[in-house]
Amino acid sequence: MNKEKSRIGNEAIYDARQLGTGRVLVLGLQHMFAMFGATVLVPLLTGLSVSTTLLFAGLGTLLFHLISKKKVPAFLGSSFAFLAGYAAIAPGGDPQLLPYACFGVSCAGLVYLVLAAAFRSFGASRVMKYFPPVVTGPIIIAIGLNLSQSAVENCSGNWFVALIAIVIVIVCNIWGQGMVKIVPILLGVAGSYLVAALSGVIDFTPVASAPWFGFPISYERTVFSIFTGGNLNSSLLITSVITIVPIALATMMEHIGDISAISSTVGKNFIKDPGLHRTLTGDGLATTVASLFGAPANTTYGENTGVLTLTKVYDPMVIRLAAVLAILFSFCPKFASVIEVMPGATIGGISLVLYGMISAVGVRNIVETKVDFSQSRNVIIAALILVLAIGINYSSAGSLEFSIGSIVIHFSGIATGSLVGILLNAILPGKDYKFEEDEPNKTGVDLEIAQGESLIWKLAREAGQRNMVDK
Repeated sequence: MNKEKSRIGNEAIYDARQLGTGRVLVLGLQHMFAMFGATVLVPLLTGLSVSTTLLFAGLGTLLFHLISKKKVPAFLGSSFAFLAGYAAIAPGGDPQLLPYACFGVSCAGLVYLVLAAAFRSFGASRVMKYFPPVVTGPIIIAIGLNLSQSAVENCSGNWFVALIAIVIVIVCNIWGQGMVKIVPILLGVAGSYLVAALSGVIDFTPVASAPWFGFPISYERTVFSIFTGGNLNSSLLITSVITIVPIALATMMEHIGDISAISSTVGKNFIKDPGLHRTLTGDGLATTVASLFGAPANTTYGENTGVLTLTKVYDPMVIRLAAVLAILFSFCPKFASVIEVMPGATIGGISLVLYGMISAVGVRNIVETKVDFSQSRNVIIAALILVLAIGINYSSAGSLEFSIGSIVIHFSGIATGSLVGILLNAILPGKDYKFEEDEPNKTGVDLEIAQGESLIWKLAREAGQRNMVDK
């Protein structure tokens, strides 16, 4: 690589080490702000700490880079896929119940390690046949639909403020250019927040009283607190695991899709080197560690892939700089307090679009992978996943209950639908799904909204095609 740039196909790519300290710092800030809007939205929706979230987004990213040999320019932010799990275990963000939900998410992160070991031992094509789009697609659809009620309830507090957020997100996502298209969530939150502040509906007293510096971790919010408080609820602990762990099926497919997109953007096959077993391990361990300390699950962020495409700076060092900046911001409670006083209607407006987009991504996953619904097996699998996942969630009990001795275990709709779908796919004849390691884009899903998906995926595919032609 020369002093300024090299080329992939007809596109110049830049080495961050040759750009100078000032430019590199700006690039790092840009990556941090690209992930910021979506990352802090998750704690606002769940009741988790914003400061803890930023801390472990940064630490999780650094851990991921260490495990993946510092080769993959990926940032790990908050995952939206687990919102349904938090809502099921800790409705309304109940601080007494959130550590139980975090325990379930931490166990879900360990499932990544199981899949990573399977990839390492048996190869990708043999493992992926158990997680085809006919299973993962309906699960993703159900995740979004199960959350729809809470979005509408938040919007009902002030529909005008909510509509401001919705309109900004839609306009930026459809007609925005450059960075505007990359961060519509951040812009939607900022615009709606400003309108609410000017309308006098926000109480800024907590912001004035918050200190400038503080430690971002509170022991009472960690998983460890439920084992030392003397009033452990074993039934809820087991229910949390059963409810939340199946959601990892969707997030692991999301991970594969994100690594595929990054590979196409950068022009390197990260599926093979450093390998999915390493990237999955990094993502899974980051999720487990973050959850144990009261932060949301982590996931590779499509927003930052979009920034890579725009800047043509693919050096992972810039991502690590963004991670360090996120860690530094986590030690400012006043900054976190500004975010936490955000009105519920703003959150409702953003989540109304977000939850619908999650379901739409599930539909897109099914369409793009050309799932054949002329086959009865596929119709049966998808139908049972959707009906069980949604029907059980909105039933009077909200879950299926089973007793083992004195312990009562609750199976959520998502957990039941996922398990039934996986078992039916494994048992019923007619499996025709094949995972192509060299061209895995069709297998992936993307549960993020803020990246301007059509632009990024188009550019990523074109970059990959040009690279293949040049070779």
